[in-house]
Amino acid sequence: QVQPVESGGGTVQAGGTLRLSCVASGRIFSINAMAWYRQGPGKQRELVARIFRGGRTYYADSVKGRFTISRDSAKNTVYLQMNGLKPEDTAVYYCNVVTQAFDSWGQGTQVTVSS
Repeated sequence: QVQPVESGGGTVQAGGTLRLSCVASGRIFSINAMAWYRQGPGKQRELVARIFRGGRTYYADSVKGRFTISRDSAKNTVYLQMNGLKPEDTAVYYCNVVTQAFDSWGQGTQVTVSS
């Protein structure tokens, strides 16, 4: 089983920055993709950004130009650099790790952006 653990959430003012980290541990042989999702108050969980094994990335339109996803494959770690944060970015951010055998989720980390 694979267990992702997120860190780096917190409270910032609008325009501020945060960097989220997610370390995946467990029975990891090959990671196909790592991603960040978020779920805001009263909203459905949505995909924020994803990075594939080959390095290709995907971003939701709402975060393009402000967020950057990156990874350290040797450490099974994925990062989400969030710049220019807006109140609408307030959510619980979840890490998702997809391997050949597992599709695993972390417990989430709260990000709150005040106006």
